[in-house]
Amino acid sequence: MPVQEPIHSLQNPLVKRLVRLRSRRERDAQGVWLIEGARELERAAQAGVRLLHLFTCTGLLSTDAARVRPVLERQEGVDHTELSRPAFEKVSGRENPDGLLALAVPPSPALPVPGEQTTVLLLLGLEKPGNLGALLRSADGAGVDAVLVVEDGPEKGSPGAEEGRGTDLGNPGVIRASQGSLFSQPVLGLSEDQALGWLRQHRFSLVACTPEATLPYWDAPLTGRVALCLGSEHGGLPQRWREQADVRVSIPMQGQADSLNVSVAGALVLYEALRQRTRSTPEHGALNQGGRA
Repeated sequence: MPVQEPIHSLQNPLVKRLVRLRSRRERDAQGVWLIEGARELERAAQAGVRLLHLFTCTGLLSTDAARVRPVLERQEGVDHTELSRPAFEKVSGRENPDGLLALAVPPSPALPVPGEQTTVLLLLGLEKPGNLGALLRSADGAGVDAVLVVEDGPEKGSPGAEEGRGTDLGNPGVIRASQGSLFSQPVLGLSEDQALGWLRQHRFSLVACTPEATLPYWDAPLTGRVALCLGSEHGGLPQRWREQADVRVSIPMQGQADSLNVSVAGALVLYEALRQRTRSTPEHGALNQGGRA
């Protein structure tokens, strides 16, 4: 991969393009995602995500970035541009960038073919990229078969909806908070009708996580074909999904706080589903005791 002379000017057209790509509108118009960081890029490459243009800053390379860089450079058809430190810091969305950033073709995963034990996480109207990314990490850790992100919310004017309706899976904040887990599992953006139609077609049990439910989540059946449904912290699970649910569960609260961060709540339910699934299918073996950071 030929490397051009380093770009120093902050007015360079490539530098300006990368700055513009922080905007969802610009990413959608150009049909690209902006992926930054060694861990995120490594997992994207392992998942077969097609990289288009690699940007590096040798003076900023962390140990992990130095290890990953040669792997990315060997990919066919990838342009490579070296940026000066000021130029890279200008385009980076991080306080302490590690010197790796790339433009990529957005992944287009397929819905899984449901088996006897299939766990799906369904997310509706999450406002904050950090919460969505954290839930993707938990879903990956808990071994879900797919994450369905309903794209009909949040409404304009609500937090995280700066550029209109729809969930922005390519938001750099989502990718960063997921630590690349966005690429290691099927994560699909669907409309409400598409998601509900697919789940009903394949006879999933819909489990609504909602504070008004009286059934603790650990007492609910979370095995078989099950879709765990979570709404936003601000609005909760939409009424349509509460009404469609086969089971409604809540997380008991003992103190003065009346709710948990949605990423924490989701992690609790996801790992309870994993516990039940593992106990009901002993051939899968014991849980991995080592864990992943």
